[in-house]
Amino acid sequence: MAIITEEEDVPKSLVPPGSKEPTMKNPKPQSQNPFPFWFYSTLIFSLATLLFVSLSLYSSQSDPRSWFLSLPPALRQHYSDGRTIKVQVNPDESPIEVFVAESGPIQSENVIIIHGLGLSSYAFRETIQSLGSKGIRGVAIDLPGNGFSDKSMVVVGGDREIGFLGRVKEVYGLIQEKGVFWAFDQMVETGDLPYEEIIKLQNSKRRSVKAIELGSEETARVLGQVIDTLGLSPVHLVLHDSALGLASNWVSENPQSVRSITLVDSSINPALPLWVLHIPVIREVLLGFSFGFKKLVSLRCSKEMALSQVEAHRIPLKGRNGREAVLGSLKKLNHSFDIAQWGNSDAVNRIPMQVVWSKQVSDVWIEEGQRVAKALPKAKFVTHSGSRWPQESKSGELTDYIADFVSAFPRSIRRVSEEPIPEKVQKILDEANADGNHDHVHSGYSDAYGLGEGWTT
Repeated sequence: MAIITEEEDVPKSLVPPGSKEPTMKNPKPQSQNPFPFWFYSTLIFSLATLLFVSLSLYSSQSDPRSWFLSLPPALRQHYSDGRTIKVQVNPDESPIEVFVAESGPIQSENVIIIHGLGLSSYAFRETIQSLGSKGIRGVAIDLPGNGFSDKSMVVVGGDREIGFLGRVKEVYGLIQEKGVFWAFDQMVETGDLPYEEIIKLQNSKRRSVKAIELGSEETARVLGQVIDTLGLSPVHLVLHDSALGLASNWVSENPQSVRSITLVDSSINPALPLWVLHIPVIREVLLGFSFGFKKLVSLRCSKEMALSQVEAHRIPLKGRNGREAVLGSLKKLNHSFDIAQWGNSDAVNRIPMQVVWSKQVSDVWIEEGQRVAKALPKAKFVTHSGSRWPQESKSGELTDYIADFVSAFPRSIRRVSEEPIPEKVQKILDEANADGNHDHVHSGYSDAYGLGEGWTT
């Protein structure tokens, strides 16, 4: 009797015949490579260091003292030779400082030079010194947003865009003032999030920096205050480049304060192509490197300027909101300004004028000069051998034209306004006159301001 048994199926190995069956070995634990950890740690540390250094450099350049000490010696000397004047551009804004450079005797003819956009009083330093040596008082100012004048102002309040970091700082300040759970408590009490109150608090305490944008109206206010502060009226006005469009309003409103006007290569659009400073990357290259800005100046403004002279114009544009201020002023220029209509208006057509124009730039520019001279038929037209920025390379030639033109007029008569007597002193005088004892009041007293050497009677 046969016994049938069932055998369990044994899985067959897939090992090919003739080959040895692999033996199982205990796997060894793999050691981790430390290189990625140190690589990423070093990379993060390097980026953090670079960011910290960049922020440190930025903050140091934002500090006025650090920025001033980083200037070339010639610019620092120019600042030391001048002074600043407080002016108010708009009635609802804080006063700002305007830089003024001057040379020459005070009791003489006053020539005030207004630069175009992208320039400053530094460009006319040699011109005002030469005028001073000829017995003429030369004054050059930095329009707000240019040179050493203020380029920005701090604005308190408002809903201006301040960026992500600015909002984080505002929220942190609000938490410090009100506490962490202030908004939560308000929400529990009222059932609503006090969003409007938060925005109101933020706007009331917000302090933002705003670039100064200068148009013809703002320039008129600045120019009038500078002339009044320095006691320059009446003045001989020299307008270079785009300064014509900026100062035209003040001339129209104050013709009695203007003895003569000299236009030096004047145009509505500045010679320096400022529009390229709107373009990212390109503006960083032009303002960040000397060779780029020098190339830009040589193409449109002057091929004869040394690198140090070009640097004196690049640096103020680069730092402390200089670029933003100049571009804002460029935007506010009246590009539809009609020089013929302005020059032949009742207020302006009686003012003597001369047009000083370059004959070396191009035929197109010479034709533009002839067009300006035709629009001002009473103006004297002369040419110089420099570029559209002749004040650097042809300063002597430009000075001679200005000095000869100014000297052709009779000596100016200054209007001296009496300083008002203080209210308290006036009250004493009125009481004395009412009592009829006039001699008694003045006997034994110096003049009203205490400046008299002797006794008044």
